[in-house]
Amino acid sequence: MSRALSALAAVALALSTTGCALLRPAAQAPAAAEALPAGPPSVEVQIDAPQDLRALLQRHLDLVRLAALARGETVTDTELSRLVDATPSQVRELLETEGYFSPEIRVERGARPANGPEQVRVVVQPGRFTRVTRVDFEVEGPLAVAAEAGQATAVQTLQQVRAAWLLKPGAAFRNPVWSEAKNAAIARLRAAGYAAAAWSGTAVRIDPDTATARIFVVADAGPLFRSGEFEIEGLKLHDRQTVLNLADFGPGTPVTETLLLDFQDRLQKSGLFERAAVTLDADPAQADSARIEVRVDETARHQLIVGVGVSANTGPRATVEHIDRRLFGQAAIARNKVEWGRSRQAWDGEISTHPRPGLHRWLTGVSIERLEGPDDVVLSQRVRLGRAQTTPRIDRLAFGEVDRSSRRTALSRTDSTAYSGNYHWTLREVDNPILPIAGYTVALQGGAGVAMDNTDRQGGFGRVYARLNGYLPVGNGWYAQARVEVGQVAAPYGLTVPDTLRFRAGGDDSVRGYAYRSLGPQVAGTVGSGDVLLAGSVEMARPLSDRLPQLWGAVFVDAGNAANRFSDWRAAVGTGVGLRWRSPVGPLRLDLAYGHETRRTRLHFSVGIAF
Repeated sequence: MSRALSALAAVALALSTTGCALLRPAAQAPAAAEALPAGPPSVEVQIDAPQDLRALLQRHLDLVRLAALARGETVTDTELSRLVDATPSQVRELLETEGYFSPEIRVERGARPANGPEQVRVVVQPGRFTRVTRVDFEVEGPLAVAAEAGQATAVQTLQQVRAAWLLKPGAAFRNPVWSEAKNAAIARLRAAGYAAAAWSGTAVRIDPDTATARIFVVADAGPLFRSGEFEIEGLKLHDRQTVLNLADFGPGTPVTETLLLDFQDRLQKSGLFERAAVTLDADPAQADSARIEVRVDETARHQLIVGVGVSANTGPRATVEHIDRRLFGQAAIARNKVEWGRSRQAWDGEISTHPRPGLHRWLTGVSIERLEGPDDVVLSQRVRLGRAQTTPRIDRLAFGEVDRSSRRTALSRTDSTAYSGNYHWTLREVDNPILPIAGYTVALQGGAGVAMDNTDRQGGFGRVYARLNGYLPVGNGWYAQARVEVGQVAAPYGLTVPDTLRFRAGGDDSVRGYAYRSLGPQVAGTVGSGDVLLAGSVEMARPLSDRLPQLWGAVFVDAGNAANRFSDWRAAVGTGVGLRWRSPVGPLRLDLAYGHETRRTRLHFSVGIAF
């Protein structure tokens, strides 16, 4: 017999006595087989077992490997008998990893034909599947002490870790799940701020007669890590205080995984850094004042962005945007963007401070816009001064604003100016801020002030607006999305507030099937802006193919309009079908919609991102 076959037999014997944990990966068997010359089989192995277990045994049994590797070689009776005798023990060890602890195993050797391969049959009856009957999960250390004292956070952490344990009573006991459960429990303790958590002991008591498993685990949570000194590397342009402000937590704060990830996310989304990494120095001796290590790569101070695009709402456009992230050497950002398109020309400029304590930013902005519609041209100017706060769930913006607009039609011109105080509030409760399929978002706006128009009318006014988006998986691969928006401007009769504060409907993100800003009250056949808005949408979508899960098809119904009063409001309805490409920047939407009022079909396309 060749040296290769002798080595294989020796390795097989060693593996059969040391247990299945030392078995080589299944992927290596075919590679070894391909390395040997082809030839007639010396041994044929038949495995009689349930299909899933048969596949496991075929991948890992040394007897099966011998049959694959010994083609064209002679296998002596002594060598084959050695592997046959070792097979029951190896089968038992493999089945135990799958939760079968009392199998019946029989290995049969058939009579060897004169010129044929040895025949070996492995018969396996796995027996009853083992299930967990009891779990004793204990925790030692400061977490247990705090929980026993009734400390609310410790009690909640302990309850969450125990509730998330994967192998609950009634669950099937399998070795991979057992390993996964232990790893996941320790990971949850570490994520909760106990970075040195480890197992003090783990054990499983198997009763083969009853096919049950009782689990005993004891975790030493170790100390609760609290934040201490910040070690920041990579700063050249920006201030250390800016990074500390983005952390939004001070010394002594329990350091959870969520705390660090939120900090890292704020660094990356601030626009000041290309990359950021936040880690904890998990030295138990320094747990009361643990070092937070921050590594950043700064974004270039100046950035110029030139783009071209097209929108179903306003047509083709070109844009130029400049960003200065260190205005006059101060902790402030200046943004200027110019857009020139067929229907819209605009300049937007803003200066905002870097995040300050509490994640607040002071800002001032100026915008000038010329918007040309089918019936009118609106020229508007805005100046605002305010304070913003951005968090993962909630955004807040409070500002004072001067707003002036001039609306010109073929028959008239209306000028109006308003001075107002405003507050905007946005809540996001979605599974994914870019591609949500579950949850909701809410946007609320409120404002009040004084307005005057070119007819010498003036007076106080108020404005409110609300928008709700909901996302819900409905089963069978379908996902529902709904939107409701409502708004109202209250002002003395005859007083015209600036057009930019009033409402129109129609377009990609409003009522599809109608042109952008084409729905509103009409005067002498000309569409204008209204003091009230009510619109909504319901959409059902699902992936079109398993091979392209990012490509979805959709059907939808939109309805809405703007009017001078709710008593005058009449819904314009649009229905249609669309395609969605769920790209990393948000869903790219292509919709074909039919406007029931105009009896016309329109094509809409846009990029939609949850606000």
